[in-house]
Amino acid sequence: MATKSINVEMLAKMFLAGAHNIEAKKEIINELNVFPVPDGDTGTNMSLTIMAAAKEVAALDKPTMKDLAKAISSGSLRGARGNSGVILSQLLRGFTKSIREEQEIDVTGLAAACSRARETAYKAVMKPKEGTILTVASGISEKAMQMAQETDDLEVFLPAVIQHAEEVLAKTPDMLPVLKEAGVVDSGGQGLLEVIKGAYDAFLGKEIDYSEITPSVKVSVKAAPQEEADIKFGYCTEFIILVEKEFTDKDEHDFKEYLSSIGDSIVCVADDDVVKIHVHTNDPGLAIQKALGYGQLSRMKIDNMREEHQEKLIRDAEKLAKEQAKEDEKSGEAKKSGEPRKPIGFITVSIGEGINGIFKELGADYIIEGGQTMNPSTEDMLNAIEQVNADAIFILPNNKNIVLAANQAKALVEDKEIIVIPTKTVPQGITAIINFMADADVKTNEETMLEEIQHVKTGQVTYAVRDTHIDDKEIHEGDIMGIGDKGILAVGKDVEDTALELLGALVDEDSELISLYYGEEISEKDAREFIGRIEEAYPELDVDAHFGGQPIYYYVLAVE
Repeated sequence: MATKSINVEMLAKMFLAGAHNIEAKKEIINELNVFPVPDGDTGTNMSLTIMAAAKEVAALDKPTMKDLAKAISSGSLRGARGNSGVILSQLLRGFTKSIREEQEIDVTGLAAACSRARETAYKAVMKPKEGTILTVASGISEKAMQMAQETDDLEVFLPAVIQHAEEVLAKTPDMLPVLKEAGVVDSGGQGLLEVIKGAYDAFLGKEIDYSEITPSVKVSVKAAPQEEADIKFGYCTEFIILVEKEFTDKDEHDFKEYLSSIGDSIVCVADDDVVKIHVHTNDPGLAIQKALGYGQLSRMKIDNMREEHQEKLIRDAEKLAKEQAKEDEKSGEAKKSGEPRKPIGFITVSIGEGINGIFKELGADYIIEGGQTMNPSTEDMLNAIEQVNADAIFILPNNKNIVLAANQAKALVEDKEIIVIPTKTVPQGITAIINFMADADVKTNEETMLEEIQHVKTGQVTYAVRDTHIDDKEIHEGDIMGIGDKGILAVGKDVEDTALELLGALVDEDSELISLYYGEEISEKDAREFIGRIEEAYPELDVDAHFGGQPIYYYVLAVE
């Protein structure tokens, strides 16, 4: 018997099953990553992204198609991590926009949704590259449109689309030479295929264990706790408005103005028929009463910050004092209740005690801990933006896999000007913030930073987590690798020898300065000895060395 449509209950099951499947297969997907480095990988990022949406879906009780579409879109958008996670969130956003007004979805509706998903994802990427998750999404869209002309039976339509997606994925090494050299298919495309396969399992009625859909691990966005006397507004109030009519730009402006009159730390993010509100106030009832004029309220949460703070002081005063000192040192968090709003602020992604301290000394207002080992999500970026009390905020992602998430956060913020400087490494981020000119306007500073980071060549020394062949180099698990901006430049067995070989590939006749940041596994003694070897090898260059304290990477090097 043919199956002609999918209702909202079935679609919710299919989505949760897709999320469960990629969560279960994430390590397999991680193994497909071309570079054998021990950092945040595709499978992990895609899993965390979709699981953020799965939590939203699992919390729904008898949803409509619009409710389900909203939960998938909003959850994945804010939970997106890494380039693969951001692209997945955009695919889901496009798909759900296409189906949200439907009661049930037939093959024509599914084909249209696949097409909308593809278009949305391609628009989100500045320079789309074939041989990636986008290529697989494109293949799915094309096959879905073709099958919609040939059948109205989902039992025929779905397996045909999945089979074609597998065929497209198998061809990705022919489109990207780096994949062929490493002998793997594209990891993002594999991740997308696992989502679809999981969804198809649910469609077929296979038993899926949804109990593993639990809160995702979050990258810490650090902020120092306030003294009780500094808490001007005592109640942290959060809720969602399910608006009953269009929430216009004027409505948003008026509501923000009202919240400003009764509190601070205000967030008002409108997304279609849902408005997310956060405010610190002494009278939560006033905020709630005003919000009821726009629609029904959901997920209300009111915390007495003074009471919580006092309980924490009583419970563990010494621990709080230590955490306060650590937070002050690492975060450099600038926003305090009552402080005047400043013209320009900085948010930077960083990890390692020494590098965090460098960014703080250079004027960073807020540090999101993350980067190589865990890519911050769009939500992490939004939380950080909320904490920096400035008209314009520069974000330094310092990792090529975080730039898209930063740009996605930028698109969700309306009350501050957000400028993402696409720094791909920590040295680029340091160069960008060093070149900030307090007396120049935002545009001039943006242009200066973009120009200056082009002059920084970065090298990073780490170890291989698996065997592979890439960049014409045979690499074995445990080998030391020297990675430059465009690939692996050195491979060896000794950390310092490999780092020197890496430097040899970075230094040229125009080089003037070598900067070195040594990681948490390198002792000060070993670092000093290595600096001596660098100075001996390059006596004509200045050498600037710092304790970075970063994990995973023994040395981070910069040549300018």
